Amino acid sequence: MPPFPGARGHGRSPGSTFLDVGSTATVWRDLNPFWGEEFTLHLPLGFHTLSFYVMDEDTIGHDDVIGKISLSKEYIASQLRGIDSWINLSRVNPDEEVQGEIYLELHIMQDQHKSNLHCHVLEARDLAPRDISGTSDPFVRIFCNNQTLETSVIKRTRFPRWNDVLEFDLRGIEELDSGDQVISIEVWDWDMVGKNDFLGRVWFPLEPLHRNPAVTGWFRLLPFGNTEEENGGKLGSLRVKVNLSEERILPSLYYQNLTQLLMESVQSPDQGDCSVLALLEETCSAESRQEVAVKLVKMFLGQGLAVTFLDKLNMREVNRTADPNTLFRSNSLASKSMEQYMKIVGMPFLHEVLRPIITRIFEEKKYVELDPCKIDMNRSRRISFKGSLSEQQIRESSVESLRGYLSDITNAILGSVEQCPPGMRLCFKQLHKRVEERFSGPGNQDVKYAAISGFLFLRFFAPAILTPKLFHLREQHADPRTARTLLLLAKAVQSIGNLGQQLGHGKEQWMSPLHPLIQQSVGRLRDFLDKLIDMESDVECWHTSRTLFHPSVTIKEGFLHKRKAEAVNLVTRFTFKKRYFWLSSQTLSYSKSPDWQVRSSIPVHRICAVERVDENAFQQPNMMQIITQDSETQGSHIMYIQCKNVNELNQWLSALRKVSLCNQRLLPTYHPGAYRNAHWTCCLQSDRTVRGCSRTHLAVTLGDWSDPLDPDAEAQVLYRHLLSAKDMLRNKYMEGAESAATGKPDSRVFCEKGLEVSTLTSPARRLLSVIEDLQRAHQAFERREREEASNHTHCT
Repeated sequence: MPPFPGARGHGRSPGSTFLDVGSTATVWRDLNPFWGEEFTLHLPLGFHTLSFYVMDEDTIGHDDVIGKISLSKEYIASQLRGIDSWINLSRVNPDEEVQGEIYLELHIMQDQHKSNLHCHVLEARDLAPRDISGTSDPFVRIFCNNQTLETSVIKRTRFPRWNDVLEFDLRGIEELDSGDQVISIEVWDWDMVGKNDFLGRVWFPLEPLHRNPAVTGWFRLLPFGNTEEENGGKLGSLRVKVNLSEERILPSLYYQNLTQLLMESVQSPDQGDCSVLALLEETCSAESRQEVAVKLVKMFLGQGLAVTFLDKLNMREVNRTADPNTLFRSNSLASKSMEQYMKIVGMPFLHEVLRPIITRIFEEKKYVELDPCKIDMNRSRRISFKGSLSEQQIRESSVESLRGYLSDITNAILGSVEQCPPGMRLCFKQLHKRVEERFSGPGNQDVKYAAISGFLFLRFFAPAILTPKLFHLREQHADPRTARTLLLLAKAVQSIGNLGQQLGHGKEQWMSPLHPLIQQSVGRLRDFLDKLIDMESDVECWHTSRTLFHPSVTIKEGFLHKRKAEAVNLVTRFTFKKRYFWLSSQTLSYSKSPDWQVRSSIPVHRICAVERVDENAFQQPNMMQIITQDSETQGSHIMYIQCKNVNELNQWLSALRKVSLCNQRLLPTYHPGAYRNAHWTCCLQSDRTVRGCSRTHLAVTLGDWSDPLDPDAEAQVLYRHLLSAKDMLRNKYMEGAESAATGKPDSRVFCEKGLEVSTLTSPARRLLSVIEDLQRAHQAFERREREEASNHTHCT
């Protein structure tokens, strides 16, 4: 099998609809691609299957599907530790790629002389797009008792409404085999030329219909059934890691006590190992530490207490570390939280510092290699046209290129004191103080510098240099040649972050030509760190605002499809134009391409709402609307934009809502549909200026890595982790406290530690009380849902 041009992975979640929830970058000309990309996907609760499609990207024409794997929701949920395995790809059968639901009413009318089945076909939703326009021409074909009837064809829609009644004569059906006593309802896409395309089916045995007065409801469309044999891995295999987490988010009121308890834990004097923060840290397993760190950082950022929170964690970590050489080397909650804080607050700073040099490395594609065992003499022709170079010449050329790149990187980093966000600088200042107090001996002068550089260089700059795609510095992964250059540069930056302590002692002695430059950078590094923490104010940054960006910084950018304002009567595929968008805290601008000089701009302060658009409004998925108000006429304008997938949609919604959070003229309601054919598609109102029929979402987080604006979801995840450790907390703290209070022998342990029982148990007691209150609230909501479900008839 020859190398294919490029491999790309897609994730799709078929539920009531197929959602294109994520797409990796393309790995070019590689039969063994490695992506290493991670997606946090917010799927609908009713999703049925998570599918991964491996695509062959073509620069001309449509991308080809190499194969897919599909994981059912039940299977994912049954894997308590998640899925981490190689899974064989299977072929894609178009008849298996169905989606959507159909609404039916079935009932049997019978008397002494006849028995008829009435099938009322009302409507369908979220049907698969089979035509080039992104829609279908659906009709329904029904088989029953050797009879076939069809509905009318509804043109160009994925949300058809037939409202047709088809009637079948059931006389003589008793003579058929039991397997044939069914009604089969199939949905097809009508094509003028060629065969019709299958859109899905449902079927019912007739015997239960004789006992029930009627069967009514939405029914999920299913494929014909997979009859394909196992291909034995001939299409290759895909390794995936999947973890499913289902959360019921309660109203904000229920999380107030937990949030307040966490806030008090960082604002009150240090309570040592019995504080709520310490208890939370104690309950974190190695698997959950990353998730807990992310949620805690976002929660405290939203409350304006992130720096105080990190100082508490860092102080605990420093005080319990005996060997300064192991400080922050483990993946503790403090280390993970600092890392997440830098990614959230410092990402624009990282882009400003590294993007120019990373872009140049990608564009120049130089062949660079220092390891004698890996030098490829055949590549020397691309270095010089004068003939093949010797190994020594290749090495000298590589050293020269690496020195140039490394010099530019270190100059950019060490000259970025003023660009570094104040929150990061304040955090490093407090960390410097804690380490200096703990390790004050003459032999520990560099520990205070190593603690900061360990975070800034080893956990921030070096990983971004190694994998720019994962830090959004590039849209695509590096090719093998560029990746090797980035790896060598990341190693050098790591050595600088380690203050050059490992130089000359490792196995990679072939890196020695870069050692002088590394040593020189280490000398400058100390001066840079001194300036970085030289701040006059210790006031918590962004205490009154959740906007994390400098006005001049581009928060988000990329290609989107903008709907043309005059596109009323155009074919769907011509109504959207591809435009490149930039978002800062002041303007949303766009043009034909990133290099186009003429831009159109919308002031951010004019944005009144940023919301999703129902798919049936334009028969298109992943759409959002930006509602703005003109400052002079007070009139409103809606811009409709389509994103490439739901994850991209979430990130743009999140970023736009964040920058417009403090606008004065935010709307309380909006229309999730569009005004078409003299009415709103959502509420069918004919008045174009009528008040919106749905509430706006002014501060709802959508899972973007840079978004700290969902305290309810963050508190719910923390509650889930605490709930799993409730019994451990009760056994360790509450039972010991009760023994001490009653004078039992266990009280001797507490007396020896010099701690009062009330001091030791109060945070644990309060935390357990909050956990139990939330547990009761969840149980009450579950009971209510079961009661509501029991009041309705569900047919599946």
